[in-house]
Amino acid sequence: MRNFTIYLAAALCLFVSKMTAQENTFNERVKVISAKIDNVTKQEKEALKREVESVNVELEEGKISAKEAEEKKKVFALKRADNIEQKVALYEQELKDLIQLKANGKLADKKYKVDTLVVNGKKYPATFEVIDDTEISVKRGKFTVQWRNWETDRKKRDSIVRNRSELRTTSQFVFAAGVNNLVTDGSVANSDFRYWGSHFYEWGITGNTRIFKNNNLLHAKYGFSVMYNNLRPTDNRVFVTNGNQTNLEEFGVKLKDSRLRNVFVTVPLHLEFDFTKKRTNDAGKEIFKTHKSVRLGVGGYAGFRVKSKQKLCYEIDGNDFSTKEKGNFNVNDFIYGVSAYLGFEETSLYIKYDLNPMFADNAIKQNNISLGVRFDWN
Repeated sequence: MRNFTIYLAAALCLFVSKMTAQENTFNERVKVISAKIDNVTKQEKEALKREVESVNVELEEGKISAKEAEEKKKVFALKRADNIEQKVALYEQELKDLIQLKANGKLADKKYKVDTLVVNGKKYPATFEVIDDTEISVKRGKFTVQWRNWETDRKKRDSIVRNRSELRTTSQFVFAAGVNNLVTDGSVANSDFRYWGSHFYEWGITGNTRIFKNNNLLHAKYGFSVMYNNLRPTDNRVFVTNGNQTNLEEFGVKLKDSRLRNVFVTVPLHLEFDFTKKRTNDAGKEIFKTHKSVRLGVGGYAGFRVKSKQKLCYEIDGNDFSTKEKGNFNVNDFIYGVSAYLGFEETSLYIKYDLNPMFADNAIKQNNISLGVRFDWN
């Protein structure tokens, strides 16, 4: 009998606590709806006031008559009254639904804790907040997502339990720039092209996939890039095509600038060693971040030429001239080579070397080589 009394008292306390929580939730939500109705009425009245003032200005300036002013004011007043009626009706229906939920005992506490949130078979700790019968706010750690249609909106639901650092595959925007030249007979010494004046640019998008599920060292890096390789000849020379041969010849007047640009679209592929250490979050889950430590990438690329263009700038009798010549200049239509980068976090030292010669049929084989700085931004 004593145990029964204790159980009964505990049950009554739990029931009273639950009813008190529901009462508090009900009162809070009634206040929210009332505030919405007040705001609608206030906003529409303020809008009507501005409209009436504009009509009075028109009347004072003689743009409309007194009769026309009264008609316009009536139109504005009817419009605002109609707006108030329609919007308030929506909130009144919301209030009726709330009362019905309370009457049916289905009114949830505003906030409640759940041990796990299950998404795709995985469990995560989270805190739920019921805003109304269709809108829910879910907080997990520092991430908060609020949406309607909780049961059907899988994409947003997944976003609360994952962040970029937990994804096995991430993406980066890549930009690289530096010096560019040609290797002749295995050397870039005594080059026919300016060392600092010849340069390259590269930009692209890459994917980065962790190869092993529980080890962060090895990653496959792949994507596409656009390469701009520029060569500036020395000794006042320009590129001249003679049949299937492309040679450097001296220009007739003093050059201010001479440049050949080749543009390629390539597909790079690298094996990346990322020495970023894994960490464990508050829920005990292992997190594998990228680009937070030393990185080494080795691989290559292959692609095709988009265009070639030679630009010349010179002066004759005090007049400046600039000419652009487009063509293939006997440059290989396809490109393939090896590349590597070594750096820390997003910044790396970058080198790439074409395995096929730049000019398809020149007697002397010359291969493009580039050295610069590369940025991989998540």
